[in-house]
Amino acid sequence: MLLSSVDLETENDLEKRAPVETVNTSGSFSSRTSSDLLNSENGSSRRLLVSSNTVSSTMFERIRGQTKNEYVEVYTNDDDSDTESVIESKKQKILDTTEVKSEHSLAYEAVPPLLVSVAGLMSAGWLLDVVQYWPVFTKVTELFVLVPVLLNLKGNLEMNLASRLSTLSNLGELDKPSVRYALVWGNLAVLQVQSLIVGAVAGLFSFLEGVVFHSDHVSTFHESILVIVASMVCAALSSMILGTFMCVLIILCRRFRINPDNIACPMASSLGDLLTLIILATCGEILLQYLHTYVSTAMFLILAASIPLWVRFVWSNPTVHDLLVSGWSPLFMAMVIASMAGLVLERYIEHYNGLALLTPVLNGIAGNLGSIYASRISTRLHSGEEENYRHSEIVLFLIHIPIEIVFLIFAWWFDIGHVNLSWSFSITYLFVSIICVAFTLFLSKMLTLWLWHNEYDPDNYSLPYITAIVDVVGTGLLAFSYWGLSEIGLHVENHIKKPHH
Repeated sequence: MLLSSVDLETENDLEKRAPVETVNTSGSFSSRTSSDLLNSENGSSRRLLVSSNTVSSTMFERIRGQTKNEYVEVYTNDDDSDTESVIESKKQKILDTTEVKSEHSLAYEAVPPLLVSVAGLMSAGWLLDVVQYWPVFTKVTELFVLVPVLLNLKGNLEMNLASRLSTLSNLGELDKPSVRYALVWGNLAVLQVQSLIVGAVAGLFSFLEGVVFHSDHVSTFHESILVIVASMVCAALSSMILGTFMCVLIILCRRFRINPDNIACPMASSLGDLLTLIILATCGEILLQYLHTYVSTAMFLILAASIPLWVRFVWSNPTVHDLLVSGWSPLFMAMVIASMAGLVLERYIEHYNGLALLTPVLNGIAGNLGSIYASRISTRLHSGEEENYRHSEIVLFLIHIPIEIVFLIFAWWFDIGHVNLSWSFSITYLFVSIICVAFTLFLSKMLTLWLWHNEYDPDNYSLPYITAIVDVVGTGLLAFSYWGLSEIGLHVENHIKKPHH
């Protein structure tokens, strides 16, 4: 149902005209303005009353740019009843811009999930440092190229989901149970379609890239199908688990009046990396036992056959079927960009102490801050408001410094990842992280605004590019800092020998 013309008026305007207005559109849509103040402290507060059966994205596109203060209210209107009869009404608060608008909440809402994300990223880095010596990684070295590519693509899928649902939550579209059910299940089904396709493409791409850049390694059909199947199983299973978790988290954030833009993306990124690595390493080890059989081939055929079933389910859901054809280009462009970080990681991971631990943490913290910023900007753009760019940039930039320091102290105290945390190395790492975060915040702002002004939804397009570029910049800067420190005589080379299997 399309919204025609709706005029929102202040209390002074209402004194000059009738207290109630009705605007009819194609159907029975009525909007009324009232002189009752929504906020006794603000005389300019305004409200819009609309029928609940018209709540839709189309409606919000037309009204959200006009409702600057306090909220949109929905009244149930029975279309079949006589216009002169009594209308049964039920108020439903849909959009409270003050909840999204409070800037002081950014710091204390963002810091806890960022700390949790650091723990997840440290665990992922520690796990990568351990599994790099597992037989499947030493025999099928293309998995090293797959790790950053798959982590980037998987992280993008879940962060896109988190960003989309955060925007919908802040606009109130998850408040109605029937709409929430369709959106949640539809988005989870979309996630399965995307993860299976992305997993297959990432596995094939990583294998081909490994063959091209490592021609001395003789690859076989069985190794290639192992990489592809491990990637698909890992992507699908982790998406199912993490996608469900993110949906529950965002619904709880709405219930407890917490802005999910500040929480959802960091949680999706950090937990996704850890879960993806666990499933990838475990699945790879299991499939390695059947390397020269057709177990991997059979699994690939089963997974590929399930894609049309998921596509049919998504297409039958009108709230999400558009996502089947939109948002693919940034995912695969991000894959190509992130593959450069994979090549750097594969080349230097065996030469420098702690690179396997520091790389996901450095890139993850910067990417999480960028995703928070981009998600906040996207929500404001969808609601017709403007983000307080200067304040958000300062807060996000400042909170990352103590988080990095806490990470370094923790890594030094527990000797995680064989990192030689001398004063010179720690200062160099902090300097690299400051450069990386400053660049990420600038990139997030410019890219999100550019996408919006060119009629691309930032919720589906911005995060893949941001995280992929940050992965390349962060990995490159970190490898360059290792090289520079080794050139001036500091011992950062990796002298740990691989265990023999």
